[in-house]
Amino acid sequence: MTTAPYGAVTVEPFGDSAVMVTIPHPEQTIRRAAIVAFRDRFLAHRPPGVLDVVSGLESLLVEFDPLRTALPHVEYAARLVAEWAPAPTTGAGGAREARTFEIPVVFDDEAGPDLASVARELDRSPAGVVEAIADSTFTISLLGAAMAPMMDGLKVPRPVRRRAEPRTDVVPGSVMIAGTNAIIQPFPGPTGWRVVGRTPHTIVDITRPEPVSFAPGDVVRFLPVSRAEADGLDAGFLLPVEDRA
Repeated sequence: MTTAPYGAVTVEPFGDSAVMVTIPHPEQTIRRAAIVAFRDRFLAHRPPGVLDVVSGLESLLVEFDPLRTALPHVEYAARLVAEWAPAPTTGAGGAREARTFEIPVVFDDEAGPDLASVARELDRSPAGVVEAIADSTFTISLLGAAMAPMMDGLKVPRPVRRRAEPRTDVVPGSVMIAGTNAIIQPFPGPTGWRVVGRTPHTIVDITRPEPVSFAPGDVVRFLPVSRAEADGLDAGFLLPVEDRA
């Protein structure tokens, strides 16, 4: 990635131990892609004293230890990385290549209690909504609450509204949509997103050294399966296509 297509980064103080990085660009897809690429580049050239880099949907929070470095140094490093650092390569110390996830999903009234209402909102049949989801190629933008993968790329005629009243207890593996985004619920919990299906895979496993196998920039495709097909799958911890035996 080169800096030129994205324009100069904006770096602003965020308290006394962090800076917020944004990339001003009129196109949403470019802003989001640029944040993912900038995060990889910054981590590959991480300056001393930087503790963590947290990706948002269209911003990046760089946290640092004020006893080891200073705000002006981190601001300067962010601008320098954006302007001069070469895009990192794969391998030791380099950026992680985007991987592909093909995720089986059951789309029916029980697994997707909001599927019918989404269909009415979009003037489509439930099967038409499932087809639109299956035809979409999603890119993970960030890891949300409880490491839930939030992704962009839903191809629908208009953004899907959130629920007027949030659900209080959504089961793990639920596939949910809102706007042109999708997200997978890793643990039981509330949501205002529209629940349209469920995958039998485990999305987050906190007993593993690496609780998740996905990261911002990875590609996701949802594969509709019947309930019988889902029951017959050896669906454990979610792995990318590249890591399957």
